[in-house]
Amino acid sequence: MQWTPIGSEPIPPPLPPACVDFSGNRSEFRKMVTKGAMLELVTFGFYRFWLVTDIRRHLWALTAIDGDAAEYTGRAKELLVGFLFALAILMPIYLAYFLIGIEFERWQGFASTPLFIGFYAFGQFAIFRARRYRLTRTVWRGVRFWMDGSGWAYSFRAMAWGLLVFLTLGLALPWREAALERYKMQHSHYGDLRGDFEGDGWTFFKRAWWLWLLSPIALFIFPLAPFFYAEFKARQWRWWLDGIRIGDVSLSSNLPHDAFYGLYWKVIGWWLLLSTAFGFYIGGATMLAVKLGGVPAEEMFTPGNTSKSIPILVMMVIGYFAVALAVNIIMRIYLQRDLWAKVLETVEVHNIGAAADVRGGGQIASALGEGFADGLDVAGF
Repeated sequence: MQWTPIGSEPIPPPLPPACVDFSGNRSEFRKMVTKGAMLELVTFGFYRFWLVTDIRRHLWALTAIDGDAAEYTGRAKELLVGFLFALAILMPIYLAYFLIGIEFERWQGFASTPLFIGFYAFGQFAIFRARRYRLTRTVWRGVRFWMDGSGWAYSFRAMAWGLLVFLTLGLALPWREAALERYKMQHSHYGDLRGDFEGDGWTFFKRAWWLWLLSPIALFIFPLAPFFYAEFKARQWRWWLDGIRIGDVSLSSNLPHDAFYGLYWKVIGWWLLLSTAFGFYIGGATMLAVKLGGVPAEEMFTPGNTSKSIPILVMMVIGYFAVALAVNIIMRIYLQRDLWAKVLETVEVHNIGAAADVRGGGQIASALGEGFADGLDVAGF
């Protein structure tokens, strides 16, 4: 008879890391954002709440962790209502500043400083609350993510760290990123699992210190700037992913440092192409108007020929909106969908079994924070 002493059972080997799979179809995404961008145009931008919701549902639903896809449960009407509430709060501030600028021109420059500080504080508050909204609308394996913590406490930290970054000419940025991300992750939860962030500023600094030293050169030599920024973002993404913890679950990434070179240069290439096409379009429209109107181009916009300049202005507006529409589509394809896919293909999830027995928790957050973020143009992805 054979027996094994109690407590001496062999420890099973750890499970291999789980992969993150993104199965989205690029053509389908392109059709979705093209249709959405056109609807944004005819609805004066209000369709963007529905488009953002569709994009998130598409990306979430086609992203599978350990074989199970995520789900985005947010609704466009929530974003619209949150935006309108935020607008009702922000508009009086804009109006008050405008009236002060009219009545007291000499105070306008002074008033801009507290206005900038106030909007920066609101913007950081909005970033935190928008993240809370997105987390509470994200479900995986039937369990919801959620977030607690104070948006104003986060805003105060961001402002204090921002001042330090300014005083150190940007050298304190890695420590700012680590401190703010740690605050956000320590208040993020998946069911009853609490998040954390183990990345530190020194590690980030060692990965990208030479970019800080050479960044002034990139400001004056344009072809270098996209490479520098793409290099920085790739190193930041990898550092951020390596530091994420949710309970005993951790992430890792082998994202190469040159992963985003092609994406940023494709966006720049399309922008240059569209700008050139817009220039030829305006030139052709002007020549056509001159030929049909019989008025020299240099006299077209003089007060006496205002009526004859209206067709050119209309064509300029049409061309401008067409270019803006195309750039909007390109940005979403390359810097949302393609970037999402490129990052996820390098991610591994370790100890996924620790998330197998999780109880739900947390409460649904309002969309007011996302509305603030949209109104202040700091809305996230």
